[in-house]
Amino acid sequence: MMSLAVALLFSFLLALALVAIRLVRNLSSSRHSLPVTAEWIEELSADRYRPMLRLLDPHEIEFLASQPGYTPRLERQLRIQRCRIFRGYLQCLQRDFERVCTALKLVMTQSEFDRQDLAAALLKQQVLFVSCVMAVQFRLVLYRFGICGVDVSALVNTFDAMRLELRQMVPSGMAVCA
Repeated sequence: MMSLAVALLFSFLLALALVAIRLVRNLSSSRHSLPVTAEWIEELSADRYRPMLRLLDPHEIEFLASQPGYTPRLERQLRIQRCRIFRGYLQCLQRDFERVCTALKLVMTQSEFDRQDLAAALLKQQVLFVSCVMAVQFRLVLYRFGICGVDVSALVNTFDAMRLELRQMVPSGMAVCA
């Protein structure tokens, strides 16, 4: 019995490590990077990710359960569909976060002043973002099976903080190629 628990724990930790490696690679790769312009920075808003905050709302499931014709199968289908949509939003959020970080790095390298404070803050925010994504991914699997909810507010707030930092550093009309 003890060896089964150890094997399950090892398998879980291995899966978590693989997810972390994948997320770090996704955030550090530049294959999805497109030119980042001041117009893009101005249009970039955390509001585009606000639906993520409501998409997995437990009240939706509760409402569904109170309706005539409700079946557990219908709930499973809704959870699967919502998870799929949520993952699409999450991929876009990760790409936008990656672009913002890349643009900030470029601005720092082109700056007249050494910005060690910004570099440290950027690294801290990237680590925070990756850990939040990992937690959200894990909770999303649990949500799929009706075990718990998913709170993405920390993830969206981290993205928004980096977006605001970039907006302050890049004067309007200036283009940054990432």
